[in-house]
Amino acid sequence: MKVTDHLKNANGKTLFSFEIIPPKKGKNIQELYNNIDPLIEFNPPFIDVTTSREEYIYIDKEGLFDRKITRMRPGTLGICAAIKHKYEVDTIPHVLCGGFTKEETEYLLVDCHYLGIDNVMALRGDAMPHQKYFEPTKGGHPYATDLVKQIHKLNQGQYLHDVIEVDNKSDFCIGVAGYPEKHIESPSLHSDLLRLKEKVDAGADYVVTQMFFDNQRYFEFVKKARGMGITVPIIPGIKPLAIQKHLQLLPQVFKIDLPEALIKEVGKCDSSAQIRQVGVEWAIQQSKELLDFGVPVLHYYSMGKSDNIKAIASQLF
Repeated sequence: MKVTDHLKNANGKTLFSFEIIPPKKGKNIQELYNNIDPLIEFNPPFIDVTTSREEYIYIDKEGLFDRKITRMRPGTLGICAAIKHKYEVDTIPHVLCGGFTKEETEYLLVDCHYLGIDNVMALRGDAMPHQKYFEPTKGGHPYATDLVKQIHKLNQGQYLHDVIEVDNKSDFCIGVAGYPEKHIESPSLHSDLLRLKEKVDAGADYVVTQMFFDNQRYFEFVKKARGMGITVPIIPGIKPLAIQKHLQLLPQVFKIDLPEALIKEVGKCDSSAQIRQVGVEWAIQQSKELLDFGVPVLHYYSMGKSDNIKAIASQLF
């Protein structure tokens, strides 16, 4: 079922969802299930499954360096299918511009359609570590808007090199990312919202925001988005702070601000367990305020762990 249909069926009730990271090679899928199991009691209608750009692995071949590419964490679509089968919950694979040609993207989308996956999250992806700025793969899309257009055309039976008359066309519900504190590469929030509107106009059906710790940023973002004519659902993404290092890591990686009140509470902590509890309590208060605001979904970034997400959800759902 589409995300938008889940929202319609909720009749205004706020839903619970979360995002997981596929296990690395050599890991047992049971480890993933162990982190999903505690959250199923909160009835998530869908679960996001992240992916990542290819990793470069250099191997020594007869005295020369030969480059081997691992495209992503293995099994993203397999993980989606496994979760969908085991829990009877819709899964949403993240589809990236980076690392894929347009043809490879088409094959990926066709596989999603074969697996009965109704939703995809269309993202540009990050620059590679050796790149200062994002560089598209040769033959790939430079912007998420272009990826959204390709998915939208596929829904209409328009393949890259053919228009095929078929009875069973794909009908993907397309999600895109939004940035309450603007994208790192955008010169201003207004400019970033213009790019978001382009994605929506191209066919995106809903927005999920990057993490934020100050709800006022989300409220202002939604107000400005609505003022620009963006009418699709805007789902807030929430990440509970969990470790001391997050005070430096999250602003550095995601270019977001942390509220002074949160920083002070973490500073009072004497242990990792106390910091984790501060993160849980902050996320609970965030979530309660967002519930009062009437958000369609509370979407949590689990980052492979579920104990703190369960502690939050148990106070809300």
